[in-house]
Amino acid sequence: MRFYQRTKIRDDAAEAALFRRRAVVSLFGVLALIGILLSNLYVIQVVDHSEYQTRSNDNRIRVVPVAPNRGLIYDRHGVLLAENQPVYSLEVIPEQAKHLEQSLTELAQLFAIPDSDQQEFLDRVKARRSFKSTTLLSKLSEDQVAKFSVNQHRFPGFQIAAGLKRNYPFKDSLTHALGYVARINSNDVANLEAEGKAALYAATKDIGKLGVERFYEQELHGIPGLQEVEVNSRGRVVRTLNTTAPKAGDDLYLSLDLSLQQKAQELLKDHRGALVAIDPRDGGILAMVSNPSYDPNLFVHGISGKDYRNLLNDRSRPLINRATQGQYAPASTVKPMLALVGLEEGKITVKTRIWDPGWWQIPGVERKYRNWKRWGHGWVDVYDALIKSNDTYFYQLAYDMGIDTISRYMLEFGFGQYSGVDLKEESAGIMPSRDWKQVRYKEPWYIGDTISVGIGQGYWTTTPLQLTEALTVLINKGRHFTPHLLRAKGQEGQMALTEPSERRPLVLKNDNAWQIVHDAMVKTAEGRFADASYTAAIKTGTAQVFGLAEDAKYEKDKIAEHLRDNALIVGYAPAENPTIALTVVLENAGWGGANAGPIARALLDHYLEPKPDSTSQEIAKTNEH
Repeated sequence: MRFYQRTKIRDDAAEAALFRRRAVVSLFGVLALIGILLSNLYVIQVVDHSEYQTRSNDNRIRVVPVAPNRGLIYDRHGVLLAENQPVYSLEVIPEQAKHLEQSLTELAQLFAIPDSDQQEFLDRVKARRSFKSTTLLSKLSEDQVAKFSVNQHRFPGFQIAAGLKRNYPFKDSLTHALGYVARINSNDVANLEAEGKAALYAATKDIGKLGVERFYEQELHGIPGLQEVEVNSRGRVVRTLNTTAPKAGDDLYLSLDLSLQQKAQELLKDHRGALVAIDPRDGGILAMVSNPSYDPNLFVHGISGKDYRNLLNDRSRPLINRATQGQYAPASTVKPMLALVGLEEGKITVKTRIWDPGWWQIPGVERKYRNWKRWGHGWVDVYDALIKSNDTYFYQLAYDMGIDTISRYMLEFGFGQYSGVDLKEESAGIMPSRDWKQVRYKEPWYIGDTISVGIGQGYWTTTPLQLTEALTVLINKGRHFTPHLLRAKGQEGQMALTEPSERRPLVLKNDNAWQIVHDAMVKTAEGRFADASYTAAIKTGTAQVFGLAEDAKYEKDKIAEHLRDNALIVGYAPAENPTIALTVVLENAGWGGANAGPIARALLDHYLEPKPDSTSQEIAKTNEH
């Protein structure tokens, strides 16, 4: 029997060698991976340490801007005109609200929010960045705060915020001068970004929209502060790490006299019109009233659609600042300036007399230009012409001077150009000239156009502010101050007076002309101010709103109210050393002397004969305590 030896299939030695080789390779692989890991750890922990530490802090630390307190506004006696009041508001950070529209619907039921306001809120949310809070309701009552607090768990992202809101305690008395602040809208955001100021308004919700609030927005706003806070993984603030306090805006002291302002508003009553009073010694505006007005507080907390439509559709146009934007024919109130130019140019002297039969004609033309007194004043010189407001005399004077001379001098008085007042709401008015008519109407200038300009009519329009500015040039014998509202600004204890700005003076060769016109205006006032404790100088005016036919007679009762004459008056006092110059314009009120005159007299009495218990003094005394 033969036995075969079994062949051995397994090679233990080879397997062992293979295992050793694989183990060595694996070891090198592990070591390589560990090396890569250690290398990455080195890069992260050592090489890029600063970068990753900053990124880590950014996730843990949040910088929150802090809004500065808006500067306050006072009148010249220290009466507070615009203040900041603490209020509660309901706000939302959109990115933290899970279901914004659903929450809004439920909140609308809770607080009876109109549909229009809901849509307006959604529009504002879209206009702002999602991490910035947007106000849904402002000026919440204590009951509303309590009602939301017990339901807050239902509205993630919504919260009650305490803050300061602008308040105007004298409501409609100062609206057209102070203006108001209101919520920042998408246009404001675009403007701020274009001006590179968006960062300054990161925590600010309101911005000046009109008046002083708008013009001095930069001074009033202040500089925002910063707060570094540590937040947890849910974004909630754990602690405050560092705080940079905001710098409050500057306080402003205006040249306005609140007592005079309120008296002017009271005197205008139901008249549509404007009153402007200026201190001729520096151009500071003492009073600026446009009637009717409106309560600016309506806009601070977000005016309702209904209230805004009522203001827009009001036929008396309360939104217009008539003092700076209203354009009226100056009528006879500019005759003193025209007489001054006639004296300077040698077209008339104090001895020049003309015969007034009640009308005047351009040589060779049949049309008659009527004097306001149909049977005329007879022989008149420059004094009579101003005291009696004789139209015939000024028809002849305008004919002799021509439009080129009139336009050139009247521009020096400030007509037909912006006054430079520290308000953005202003119209330039029209001081017509040959070039102006050619550009405006594509027509040449006719001599008849000049005759109408000679009595402050025709194409000539001015604002009440411009008219008062021109009067101050007359009072100051050519010295020309820019009208202004700001008197001083700064922080408490560091107030700095602002220097009045002056324009190029009007210099005359005939210095005696100033005195002639002044004397005539004083004589004009003698009757109305006979019993006053001071002397005054005035000139009245009655401006046609539409042209009458040559022989037509003006009959007030047969003319629609909106087509009746405007009543005007300009004046200053005390005549020897004026401290106040004023203009009153009443729309469709009729004769200037009969209607605007009593208002001017009452206001000058109030200013120059102050009562011990005047409103301003009472309020100032209250503030002191």
